[in-house]
This record gives sequence, structure tokens and C-alpha cells, in this order.
Amino acid sequence: MNDLEPVELPIDGILDLHLFQPREIKDLVPEYIAECRARGILEIRIIHGKGIGNLRRTVHAILDRTPEIAAYQLAGENMGGWGATLVCLRPLPIGR
Repeated sequence: MNDLEPVELPIDGILDLHLFQPREIKDLVPEYIAECRARGILEIRIIHGKGIGNLRRTVHAILDRTPEIAAYQLAGENMGGWGATLVCLRPLPIGR
């Protein structure tokens, strides 16, 4: 039995995956990307942590197959280094 209420996730361009279970990531990342685009947020940072790299690889695989992604790269040292990925999103088409 799950008595936990869903938590409202702030849509501010920073997604910290430490707050989620690994099984949630495959749905969460695309949904977060879609919501950011809808709000006009086209640069996001996904914090996946350094660890052994499994979560980073999962995030990058999701980004690779998401057409709304213009580009992505690991963050610089001042933004999390290889524990975070910076993502540039394609804007929504005009008129939407």
C-alpha cells in the first residue's frame, strides 16, 4: 500500500534525479523535457550523479532517442562536472 502523495516537481530547468527511483527515470526525463519546452525553458541541467555511470548512460540513451533535443554535453566542473548533463532543447514550433 502506497500512502505517499505525489510530489509537485518544480519546472525550473534543473532536474535532480537523486530524488527518484531508477525505474521512474525513463518516463520522468521525457515528461520533464516536454514540460520545460511548453514553458519556454530550452536549457536544462539533469543531475544524475557520478557513481559508476549507469544513471548517466540511461539519461544519455533517453536523450539520444528524443527528437526535441538539439544537443547535450556533460556539465563543466562549476555545474556538476560529469555528474550532470546540460541539455539544449528545440523550441516548440511557432503557433503552438
